[in-house]
Amino acid sequence: QVQLVESGGGLVQAGGSLRLSCAASGSISSINAKAWYRQAPGKQRELVAVITSGGSTNYADSVKGRFTISRDNAKKTVYLQMNSLKPEDTAVYYCHADVEVATNSREYDYWGQGTQVTVSS
Repeated sequence: QVQLVESGGGLVQAGGSLRLSCAASGSISSINAKAWYRQAPGKQRELVAVITSGGSTNYADSVKGRFTISRDNAKKTVYLQMNSLKPEDTAVYYCHADVEVATNSREYDYWGQGTQVTVSS
């Protein structure tokens, strides 16, 4: 059983910052790509940022220069530092990971439960 647990969401004023964390636990051999997605009310879930096992990153155009994704492999944790937040960043943020499970060496997709980020104007 693999779990992803997010934390760090909350309410912040426009221009403020938040740092999201996503910790993986369970029967894990390795974690490949990890990513953050978000879903605003009435909208489809969208990719915000992704980081590979080698540390390469990619961002949605809407967050480039404001958000930074990073990972601590020893802690099996990925972070999303969000600066200069805007009201349009308001959404539920979900952590995703491609995990090789130790029990059978197969790779599966896992999602966190989501954490609410609300940016007030």
